[in-house]
Amino acid sequence: MIIQKYKTAILALGFLVAGNLFSQDIHFSQYGFSPINTNPATTGFFDGDFRAGGIYRTQWWNVPVPYNTVSIFADTRMGQKKMKSDRLGLGFLFNNDVSGDSKYGTTQLYLPVSFVKKLNSDSTFIGSIALQPGISATGFKTNALKYETQYNGTGYDEALPSLENYNVTNQTKFDLNFGAFTQYNFIQRGYVQTGLSMYHLLPQKVSYFNNNSIKLDPKTNIYLLANYPVAGMLDAQVEVLYSRQGKFQELVAGANLKYIFETKHYQTIFAGAYLRPKDAFIARIGMEYKNWKYSMAYDVNTSGFKAATNKKGALEFALIYIMKKQIPFVAKKRVCPIYM
Repeated sequence: MIIQKYKTAILALGFLVAGNLFSQDIHFSQYGFSPINTNPATTGFFDGDFRAGGIYRTQWWNVPVPYNTVSIFADTRMGQKKMKSDRLGLGFLFNNDVSGDSKYGTTQLYLPVSFVKKLNSDSTFIGSIALQPGISATGFKTNALKYETQYNGTGYDEALPSLENYNVTNQTKFDLNFGAFTQYNFIQRGYVQTGLSMYHLLPQKVSYFNNNSIKLDPKTNIYLLANYPVAGMLDAQVEVLYSRQGKFQELVAGANLKYIFETKHYQTIFAGAYLRPKDAFIARIGMEYKNWKYSMAYDVNTSGFKAATNKKGALEFALIYIMKKQIPFVAKKRVCPIYM
């Protein structure tokens, strides 16, 4: 009985370390470059007609099995003509995360729908609400796992049975998220964004041993961004994301300096530093060039796990493309061809 309890505890710990199996969602240091993950209400909340982007994160590559996360999204705006300044936003979000020896993975597919509305007459204050329905599939593989019962007294013997009986190794659930988002422009290049989002509004059982008490906790995000022109072509930006899921909470806060080197198409370069207290220091650099936004971040691990990672936390690459249709010129009066 004692051995069985010890074995179960080790197995549970392995799953928790491998991917926070029963507690937390995926996360990015550059959460502003994964807007629909950060808040579903950012769907269609941009200056343009179509937007697409992706972000890739590889974490703890100094340990035997690194953790890899990828997210891809696309969204568009609809209904400006019929609804005047108000509009609908439609989007697509795909997430995939694989971690640990068990290859514990999460694959998510969401189709967010938002309603964006101006909240005052001059459109300096805009708000949005959204629902994000989708499916979430989780699972793991057992072929790389080793168990205490496979130790024969002198070494590991894979021919020995593990004596583990999983009811399932893969699960697919319907998921539903909600978001609310606002932006207030108080001066040229000066604005404040705020957001509140809630995830997993429907209860989800995630046990692989038919334990109904193990559920995926709901999550709440609180987001704040402030942008202010501090000099002629220089903007300062402060960004904060607070997340809470069950007993776990996370704060990522930082600041960027952005230099505008071309004003017609708003082309910039930026650099900044963020902090995830008791976990990581994050350095970030990027640029905006025409319709493209590029960014890269590097996490320096500061937690107790730094002994295993040699302070190497994570590396992220992010890319966003925004397409804006050109409005064709139509003459109000027919031009006489004689004078052309």
